[in-house]
Amino acid sequence: MKQVTKAVFPVAGMGTRFLPATKASPKEMMPIVDKPLIQFAVEEAVAAGITDMIFVTGRSKRAIEDHFDKAYELESELERHGKIELLEFVQNLLPKNINCIYIRQPEALGLGHAVLCAQPVINDEPFAVLLADDLLQGTPSVMRQMVDAFEYYNCSVLGVEEVPAAETGRYGIVAARPLSERVELISAIVEKPKPEVAPSTLAVIGRYILMPSIFDHLKRVKPGLGGEIQLTDGIASLLSEQQVLAYRFDGERYDCGSKIGYLKAMVDLGRRHPEVGAEFTAYLAGFPK
Repeated sequence: MKQVTKAVFPVAGMGTRFLPATKASPKEMMPIVDKPLIQFAVEEAVAAGITDMIFVTGRSKRAIEDHFDKAYELESELERHGKIELLEFVQNLLPKNINCIYIRQPEALGLGHAVLCAQPVINDEPFAVLLADDLLQGTPSVMRQMVDAFEYYNCSVLGVEEVPAAETGRYGIVAARPLSERVELISAIVEKPKPEVAPSTLAVIGRYILMPSIFDHLKRVKPGLGGEIQLTDGIASLLSEQQVLAYRFDGERYDCGSKIGYLKAMVDLGRRHPEVGAEFTAYLAGFPK
């Protein structure tokens, strides 16, 4: 069985929900206190033993490449001013064994198309997909949990959580039956169904481990609304030939693709921040209701 050593980060989206903040800066670079969303996602992948980070980018996403690149001028300035702790932090954003690979998505043709753009690098290996919009906190990391499930069952695994019935129209929704405490066997998956026709309230969130055969299915998927190729449709096709599992992860999820989810993440992680957490918590305690 091949191990999961590669992760795809689809980061070509425009981030229109956060305009004007995302007009010139990628939404994935929006910070939670002092760490951008993409850094959280990459650290989660690193904690799962993944070494190759594949970023599927678009125009105006250069800041993501710069973030993970060596910053000679910044490092020189920090060293010159004796800011050694900050210097070491900048120099060690990623472990030395991590490879960053950047692929340009020529057109915004959907999540399925973004994943398909990574095929030349993935080849015939199983791989992870992480959407930085979903900030997940778990111990062990959520992707580590999913990799463990993949290694046990040796098939595709989708991260899922229960959502309110009124919100099924925002997610891919699965029909599944339990196999163990956190693992369920998926029988169907539907993209953004209305509550009255949704097969359940078990929603796929931005974490996937996929077998390489998904690429063949994505190539056959017909574009849907807006000419986009949906990853959900590719997975639905994959179900016809092999099992796919839903994994109920142990941890917290912040939907940072929404303003309210982003604010919740800022408050919760701000209170836990090692530098300012105590002071921020005290400030919130005295905040007028």
